[in-house]
Order: sequence, then structure tokens, then C-alpha cells
Amino acid sequence: MTDSLDHLPRAGDGGRDAAALEANFRDLHPPLTQRQAIIESQRCLYCYDAPCIEACPSNIDIPRFIREISEDNINGAAQTILEENILGGSCARVCPTEILCEQSCVRNHDAECQPVLIGLLQRHAIDHMHFTEHPFPRAADTGRHIAVVGAGPAGLACAHRLATHGHRVTIFEADPKPGGLNEYGIARYKLVDDYAQKEIDFLLAVGGIEIRHGQRLGDNLDLATLKRDHDAVFLGLGLGASRRLGLTGEDAPGVATPGLMPATDYIRTLRETDDLSTLPLARRCVVIGAGNTAIDMAVQMARLGADEVTLVYRRGIDAMPATGHEQEIARANGVKIVTWARPEEILLDAEGRVAGMRFARTESRDGTLVDTGETLEIAADGVFTAIGQTLDEAHLAAIPGLEREGGKVHVDGHFRTDLPGVYAGGDCIALGQDLTVQAVQHGKLAAQAIHQDLMAQQEVA
Repeated sequence: MTDSLDHLPRAGDGGRDAAALEANFRDLHPPLTQRQAIIESQRCLYCYDAPCIEACPSNIDIPRFIREISEDNINGAAQTILEENILGGSCARVCPTEILCEQSCVRNHDAECQPVLIGLLQRHAIDHMHFTEHPFPRAADTGRHIAVVGAGPAGLACAHRLATHGHRVTIFEADPKPGGLNEYGIARYKLVDDYAQKEIDFLLAVGGIEIRHGQRLGDNLDLATLKRDHDAVFLGLGLGASRRLGLTGEDAPGVATPGLMPATDYIRTLRETDDLSTLPLARRCVVIGAGNTAIDMAVQMARLGADEVTLVYRRGIDAMPATGHEQEIARANGVKIVTWARPEEILLDAEGRVAGMRFARTESRDGTLVDTGETLEIAADGVFTAIGQTLDEAHLAAIPGLEREGGKVHVDGHFRTDLPGVYAGGDCIALGQDLTVQAVQHGKLAAQAIHQDLMAQQEVA
């Protein structure tokens, strides 16, 4: 996965061992103690018309679970969360609560000007739950069998909700592990201790769900067969292809320019490695992009020991997709943020390896981004692109006739595609933002739609 970086030194060079590096990837936000959780839960006003619920993409009854924590009813709090978001533990860790529920908290307008720490309280409830049996018993078998393509947050949430209704579900997953973005795409310091897999083990304990790995749509899997063998199909494809810069000198897909690679590829390798000291390290690192993936890449490279990490964005700070909280994490880790600079040319050394980037200085004129005529060069031995992801064309080629909208899969208000019996959700569809919590909500709502449609067909029959 990191072949184009093989010429770089390793993170462990210079005497830094794996244990020392691992210490840099401890939990970004340490959990609350029981006492802290009780005190924080009692700050909640338990609003009747709580704005935090409105701001939560998965519609968790936030005042209710916080009250249950204050009453030391941890299992009750966990069940309240999981009823709406079966991946509530990971979402508590990775969800941008600072711009969702916590931004809407009425405590922001109180004398304290400090929201209730909803994300940390949600994590506390899930981390300390202890059920003697699974809290979501599976209904009697309906005899219906649904195919789910993709074991990411959307696919897992869909499968779980379908299983609770008594349907059998088979998840077809290309990767060797389930989890999608949670397993392969989140910064290592946000989901630690193999948490993604532990959460999935809990989800699968409901029963009725089988996962088949090594199944890739457009390779050894096709939609026609899935439709023939199942009563419905849910597509949780995610966005599997990284956008390219489109610059001269950027090699064709599959032919790597030494020192240039998508940030998602490096993050995946970083998350899966057992020894951080073996990772290739760009001492002078440039990250192109301004979203959370760009921040994750820049911060992790800094924590691995890079001497200089520069994040470059073509617009201004206010336009950055990454939240202010994420930007502060980057600055706290020594990441330099350069704005109003558009990638213009990849600079190579005599051996064809990345030596830096040339950027065209930009500005906004009447709302349009234009070049100023000035340029900026930044020396680098590693350049990582985080300018967004797109649908994998190989996936789409395997689904002839699938309608698109804005480069993504088009669905109606019930997550139905234009193909009968085929539903979709998560990052691959045009609705909403590319957030884990939103993907979970899509999967849950799509499952409800599938269940209702199947039951309606049964009544007609």
C-alpha cells in the first residue's frame, strides 16, 4: 500500500522504538471517570424540546440518556443510544459533536458558555454497559434474505436493523475486515485498541447476519446474481476512489510517483500496522486538502516524527471543511496551515522522486477563485492528497442503469434507487454529509424501508 514511499526513511530510524511512537497515538480525548460523568450529566437541563436531538443525525434522545447516566443507570443510557445508533460507541469518538449536538446545547448561552460534553457522556455509557443478554433480541425468522454490499457503517447498521426484524442478512465485503471507514480510514488516535472490531462483534451478536469477505462488486460479485438470490439488496459502497490532482507529472492510476500518494492509503496502512516504527516517514511532508482526512493525515505524520508538516488549501480558513476543533488539533501538533494556494506542479528530483510542490497563489474575486499570478514552492519528500473521494467506477460498471446525482447514487426519500428492490445509503448517495453518524442513520432508515416494502409485498401476496 505504501510502495511509492519505500525510498523514505522509517519512523523508527534514529532510535525511536515502536513503544515510544505508540505513546503518540493514545486516545485523543481520554474518557470520563465515573465521578466526572455523573457531575457532567447533572449539568444537562434535560430540555423537553432539546435542540441537541434536532442536531443529532441519528436522532438519539440525548437528554434521556444523560438523565439515565445521572441516575447511574448505565445500561439504560446505553440502550437509549443504541436503539437509534448501533455504532454509538465509535460515533461518540469520531462524530464532530462540536458542530452538531454540542453546538446546539442551550448551555452555550448560559453563564458558563460551555456545552454539556455529550460525546464523552455517550462514550461513557457505551464503554461501561454490561448486558447479560443482547439488548436487541431478534424477531422470529421471516424467511426473507437480504444482501448488503459493504460492511461499513451504513451496511452494518442496515444489517443489524434488518436482523432485529427477523430477516436473514448476508454482507458482501471486499476487505478482510468489516468496519469500512471505522476500520481503515479514521485517525489511529481517535479509535484505539481495535475498538472498531469489538463494536462489530457486539453488533453481530444479534444473530442472523453472515459476512462474506473478499467479495468485490464488479470483480467476483454482480448485481444480477444478488437480486436473483435475495429478496432485496442494499448498497453501502462508500467512496472507494481518491480524487486526483490532475497535474502534469501525476502518473496514471496504478503507476506510483515516488513520494506521492492518497492520504487514505497511508492512513489505512498506519491503522493496520502492528509496528509504527516500520512505517515510511516523510521528514518534509505536504498534505493537500482541508477536510478531516487531511487533518488526520497531517497530525499523524507529525506524531510519527516528521520535521515539517504543511497542510495546503486553495481557499481561506473560513472555507475549510474541517471543523475549527480539528484545525486546532493540527496546530497543536505543529502542523503549518497554508491557505489561498492551488496545486500547480509536482516538483521531482533527478531520480523522478517528489522533491516538492509548486502552488499558484489564489484569491476570491466576486465569489470566484482566481490565481493572483504569484507562486509558492514548498520542499517536500512526501506529498499526500486528501481532496475528496469518488465512487469506484468498477462498482458502478457492475450496476448498469443505476441513476446518479452529483456523481453519487440517486435515491428517493426512502433510500430506494431507481432499480427495483435495490436500496443504497452512506457516503455513496447524494443525501447529507459524509459523516459516520449519517451513514449509520442511512443504513437504519433504509432497513426500515426494506422491511416495510417486504411486508407490504407479503400482504399483497
